[in-house]
Amino acid sequence: MSDNKSKTGSPDRDRINLSEDYEVQYWTKELGISEKELRDVIQAVGNTSKAVREHLSK
Repeated sequence: MSDNKSKTGSPDRDRINLSEDYEVQYWTKELGISEKELRDVIQAVGNTSKAVREHLSK
């Protein structure tokens, strides 16, 4: 499913889209991790920012 930039409500804000370079850059900087680490975490827990943050805080 493509990222519809005209729909920026909560469901879109709460998810990390690895298909968009600007999102990968934002989240790796925000979380202080590499792109590989981000991809690995999303593979393990899903692409919601909440799940990723909870996983990294463990």
